[in-house]
Amino acid sequence: MNSNEIDIHKELKKYFGFSQFKGLQEQVIKSILNKENTFVIMPTGGGKSLCYQLPALVQRGTAIVVSPLIALMKNQVDAIRSLSSENGVAHVLNSSLTKTEIAQVKKDISSGLTKLLYVAPESLTKEEYVTFLQTVPISFVAIDEAHCISEWGHDFRPEYRNLKHIIKQLGDVPVIGLTATATPKVQEDILKNLDMVDATTYKASFNRPNLYYEVRTKTKNIESDIIRFIKLHKGKSGIIYCLSRKKVEAIAEVLQVNGISAVPYHAGLDAKTRAKHQDMFLMEDVDVVVATIAFGMGIDKPDVRFVIHHDIPKSLESYYQETGRAGRDGGEGHCLAYYSYKDVEKLEKFLSGKPVAEQEIGFALLQEVVAYAETSMSRRKFLLHYFGEEFDNETGEGGDMDDNVRNPKVKIEARDQVVKLLEVVRDTKHIYKSKEVVFTLIGRVNAVIKAHRTDSQTFFGTGSDHDEKYWMALLRQVLVAGLLSKDIETYGVVKITKKGLDFIKKPVSFMMSEDHEYNETEDEAIVTAAKSTGVADEVLMGMLRDLRKKTAKRLSVPPFVVFQDPSLEDMALKYPMTIDELINTHGVGEGKAKKYGKEFIELISHYVEENDIVRPDDLVVKSTGANSINKLYIIQNIDRKLPLNDIASAKGLTMDALIAEMEQIVNSGTKLNIKYWIDEMLDDDQQEEIHDYFMESHSDNIEEALKEFDGDYDIDELRLMRIKFISEVAN
Repeated sequence: MNSNEIDIHKELKKYFGFSQFKGLQEQVIKSILNKENTFVIMPTGGGKSLCYQLPALVQRGTAIVVSPLIALMKNQVDAIRSLSSENGVAHVLNSSLTKTEIAQVKKDISSGLTKLLYVAPESLTKEEYVTFLQTVPISFVAIDEAHCISEWGHDFRPEYRNLKHIIKQLGDVPVIGLTATATPKVQEDILKNLDMVDATTYKASFNRPNLYYEVRTKTKNIESDIIRFIKLHKGKSGIIYCLSRKKVEAIAEVLQVNGISAVPYHAGLDAKTRAKHQDMFLMEDVDVVVATIAFGMGIDKPDVRFVIHHDIPKSLESYYQETGRAGRDGGEGHCLAYYSYKDVEKLEKFLSGKPVAEQEIGFALLQEVVAYAETSMSRRKFLLHYFGEEFDNETGEGGDMDDNVRNPKVKIEARDQVVKLLEVVRDTKHIYKSKEVVFTLIGRVNAVIKAHRTDSQTFFGTGSDHDEKYWMALLRQVLVAGLLSKDIETYGVVKITKKGLDFIKKPVSFMMSEDHEYNETEDEAIVTAAKSTGVADEVLMGMLRDLRKKTAKRLSVPPFVVFQDPSLEDMALKYPMTIDELINTHGVGEGKAKKYGKEFIELISHYVEENDIVRPDDLVVKSTGANSINKLYIIQNIDRKLPLNDIASAKGLTMDALIAEMEQIVNSGTKLNIKYWIDEMLDDDQQEEIHDYFMESHSDNIEEALKEFDGDYDIDELRLMRIKFISEVAN
């Protein structure tokens, strides 16, 4: 049966309720129905799964779908079963099934009921399954997440490598590979490893016009920056990615303590907790999930409004996939990544323990991420170029949706330097990766350059008037402009293109954007972060500068004596409206606040009112050190009425230390209901007696209370009663 005999529009309406196909779906489905090997490259959220589900439902036989994730298979099976009256229309075949269940699956396949059989690659290698599948009609084999077959992919799984041999054993069945990864190297790898070089390839655009890309410098203040960002997006759903489980837990705690509903998600949590947290996010019981990359596979939440990378990811694929979880419904999607070169060095250190081949791949992928973070050209253009797609900022959809386009960097003429660079690539005969090309230009020797005797050539060191950073930035921009290309076969080696050779013959103007300067020194970094991200309110900043000038003039002192720039930036960030809030801004002590502050907070208050500014709810980011992780634990477990001695021993605290923690909690304004514990120790009359004492006393001094009761109560009883009293009366 070929595609001509089936009205696929009718089937689409019947099964899925859609009246039209999205993007390339229709062409892909026709190709599959015509029994052609087909390769589908489609970004996450582009409707990949329908490409094989529809042809499977309308053809004779069973389609085998290979997928790496059990949870994902289960979701898809449930979805397909909901389209049909027959439960057997779709099945999973994996290690979690019982003998009885396996028998049922086989029966449904043999009777022709099952249209889609989802299998993990490991299950397919089992001989009994292969033998069984040889006896039934198979419509096609679809390999989802096909990048798992390539070690250049971000999710390499060795068991995927066996697939082509197994498929061969099933007879002459068409193969469909599907992936959301678009790097040419990975694509080539997939086609080779599945032995389907003849496949018709369908590649959708990787541009997501509604996503806004932004990279900020990572500073010591990252937590308050994240909290401020989330509070400006109040009530919206978001995901924060961190590289380590420990960081996930810590950030989730900080958010909770600061009044943001957030849950952690990582592989170290048990399956039940993971499922619960995922559901809470999907059902909107919480706004934010803080996660390692374990989260998000198969999450079809359409209205994720922001994705924050607390740590830079290991590859641009991962970054693209993770940011791609924002704005699936075509609405707003803000992708914010924090970058510090220290993080990259940490990742490089992890790599050093791996086999050499893996190290090389890892380093190459990381360099691309660094290039993306540091680039000053359009991030969208850079990303799409990485995925082999040309993008024009003037005409392309979403062209202005990134921080670099909105706040363009300085551009400088680099025509002559481009010629120098291209000549070095040509004259070193295309043997070097970026690093060696740059070293040749600046005249630095390393083992590779020595081995090729490049250091004795006339052009060695001809670019020493600029530094390594400059040449690296230029090389990246020349690559994106298409004058150089990176070879796929020998990954990372730079070659000159025809366009590049033409440029040498006839050079034209080449405006190079200067790269960001990423300072790691804290104060400078905080200031640059505020400047480069446009977080500080520029209008207010101008007004504060004018006021500072006026004040300085009146007092005959230089303006910086009144307040320094970082202090003004912080005011334009936090909008302090009281003297206390002003004392909490960067570099403002009590003395300064009282001496100069009055006019500044009047100006800010007036400005906030006139412009309806939404201030960050809480200027002080409540910190959660180890002790406040304890605090959260104490509050939660007192809510559960857990015995205090159990709480103390769980956290390795003495009773004395636990009570001290509790005193801090109630003194900062949080209620603790410990009546359940006090009831065990004191009867109602005793409680009333102590309560009345604190009510009438001018002081809550425990020493005095001990004296007053003269041995009737011990110190712990009085301290706990005081906690109960403050909780009930003051909070």
